[in-house]
Amino acid sequence: MELSSLTARQLYEQAKANPTRKRFGFGKKPMLINIDLQCAYTSLGEFVTAYETDPKQLDYVNTLSGLAREKGLPVTWTYVAYMESGEDCGVWGTRTNTPDSLQNIKVGSRRAEFDPRLKIDHVKDIIINKRMASPFHETNLQSLMVWHQCDTVVLTGGSTSGCVRACVVDSISRGYRVIVPEECVADKHESPHFANLYDIAIKYGDVIPVADAIAWYEAYQPEAR
Repeated sequence: MELSSLTARQLYEQAKANPTRKRFGFGKKPMLINIDLQCAYTSLGEFVTAYETDPKQLDYVNTLSGLAREKGLPVTWTYVAYMESGEDCGVWGTRTNTPDSLQNIKVGSRRAEFDPRLKIDHVKDIIINKRMASPFHETNLQSLMVWHQCDTVVLTGGSTSGCVRACVVDSISRGYRVIVPEECVADKHESPHFANLYDIAIKYGDVIPVADAIAWYEAYQPEAR
């Protein structure tokens, strides 16, 4: 094991400044997947489970989502929520049982609601209630990727070290290119956030400035049918 006195942030910044591998790049058609941007994780001051990394994160997510819709590209929003008993949380819900615990994000509760600052098209956008870290786990997301003929996943949301990372690994495991706009993902703590951006960037996907992602969507031209 290579030892280092650098922080996770410093390791990530070093890797970003001196990339050792080329980017996978966007493919022909991406699906934008916005992970768990719900009040339990975004409403600072209301829930202790909430966090913020870039204060403009939700603005960027709205911009990307709007551009994707304009270009006829699919937009997916996930949220985590469980039945009143919490039984569908499984073993994941056995570690604690407090008002802030995972299994106590109840379907229809304030904690399960999408952040009101988000601009969601409830007619056209795909909305998935997931129960584990990855949005691919026991949902119809895989079949929707096939139906929409997508070869790329663009990821936003949180947490970088949890559900975002799980989706990154599941995406590349299924043969999809993975794009993570850096300013669009967040975590509760600095070290896990940057450690996982580092891992994603050197192993699993492209961590890029959100400006680059916005520019790609703006330039995208749908193929004629």
